[in-house]
Amino acid sequence: MIRAIRGATTVSNNDEREIVDETKRLLIEMIRQNDVNAEDVVSVLISMTDDLNATFPAKALRHLDGWTYVPVMCMREINVPHALPKCIRVMMTVHTKRAQQDIHHVYLRDAIQLRPDLQLTKSQTYNMMVYKLAE
Repeated sequence: MIRAIRGATTVSNNDEREIVDETKRLLIEMIRQNDVNAEDVVSVLISMTDDLNATFPAKALRHLDGWTYVPVMCMREINVPHALPKCIRVMMTVHTKRAQQDIHHVYLRDAIQLRPDLQLTKSQTYNMMVYKLAE
């Protein structure tokens, strides 16, 4: 089946090297946590906020062994007032046998605040659900 893996990170500066390095770090972590092989990837979408334009973040993917033929597209994130600045977001669509709840979405640096609920362990999430049901 096809599943999407989400990820996001931030950078401190609008700097080519930092954008590529942090995007690569995010991609590697998404790949590692979800046991992704390049052959199983349908496509990768990468967006950046308006305050980042020093380079294409897709360069990071091109530095990964075996990922040469994976389709990747960069785009601009919607410019929402008070949104998290200097943010890079990734949507990786893959073929996998994993159930949706077994997909590990990865949020690094300041991007953790985008989805703090996804940073909890499965036992913490279960305990929260049990607690809410008991209320």
